[in-house]
Amino acid sequence: MKIRIVSLLLLAAILAGCVSAEEQRALDEQKCRSYGFTKRNDAFAECLQRIELDRRAEFRDRQAAFDDWDRPFVVYRPIVVAPRP
Repeated sequence: MKIRIVSLLLLAAILAGCVSAEEQRALDEQKCRSYGFTKRNDAFAECLQRIELDRRAEFRDRQAAFDDWDRPFVVYRPIVVAPRP
């Protein structure tokens, strides 16, 4: 029973981070309005563009950090062999 509750809570936490494209756009517009920009002008459009470009740059940075795990690595451990008398 506890495993079921924990798994449901984990699933709810994962799904809480999901946002649709429309919701994301509304959040971005709200953020630009909070900066004092009004709709239908170049400054507002530039604000939305900068937010999107920042989001893409963060995504690329996360991808680059994750890709480091895929690289092969060599484990070198010298083995000392004593000569026989």
